[in-house]
Amino acid sequence: MSIFSAGRANARSAVIGLLSTTLVLSLVCSMSVQYGHADTPVAATAAEIQPLVAGDVAPRFAVETVDHEPFIFEPRKLERPVLLISFRGGWCPYCNMHLSELRHVIGEIDALGVDVLFLSGDRPELLYQSLKKETQQDIAGLGYQILSDADAQAAIAFGIAFKAPQMAIDRRAEKGDDIIESSMAIHGVLPVPSVFAVGKDGIIAFAYSNADYKVRLPADELLAVAKGMATAQ
Repeated sequence: MSIFSAGRANARSAVIGLLSTTLVLSLVCSMSVQYGHADTPVAATAAEIQPLVAGDVAPRFAVETVDHEPFIFEPRKLERPVLLISFRGGWCPYCNMHLSELRHVIGEIDALGVDVLFLSGDRPELLYQSLKKETQQDIAGLGYQILSDADAQAAIAFGIAFKAPQMAIDRRAEKGDDIIESSMAIHGVLPVPSVFAVGKDGIIAFAYSNADYKVRLPADELLAVAKGMATAQ
């Protein structure tokens, strides 16, 4: 049973509805698609985000690797479909639990010919270091590619960025969490944990965001999305 069983029903209902249109929407490219940004890039609260949706063109953005090397996501030049999984940072216990849970399907997703990129609000050197020891052990050797979106460029481009409450920033500081040069500390911005499936055509085929940071897309639903992407190739 998923460690997120409390939110599983909501996640499952969203997936069932979205998966039914995944293959069709991945082929749609109309005059109404958004090119790389939402109407409201940074929302006042998590509940007010306006994320890109299935059928929109995925944005181009720049993030960094753990070695501070630039990583450019170019949706029009993808060799394989991509699952982009955005999370708040290694200081977030629910993010740790989600990364640990996904270890059960990451290998199978890769075998399907679908890449997985994790986007974290942490600065590069903390991408793995800040994760809990248990999480580091769980994902060791599985090839998790975690990238730094400390500048919040990707979060803003996908429309999932919101202004972090000062109380949340202060709480992290009081707990001793290292958020220096993170998206939270630099810009006062956090991403709503999200999943975006991008086809080789650069079109978003599936999108999932939940303003409740405790609710994440379960591993089996993520695998179902990947299978849909693989079938559509």
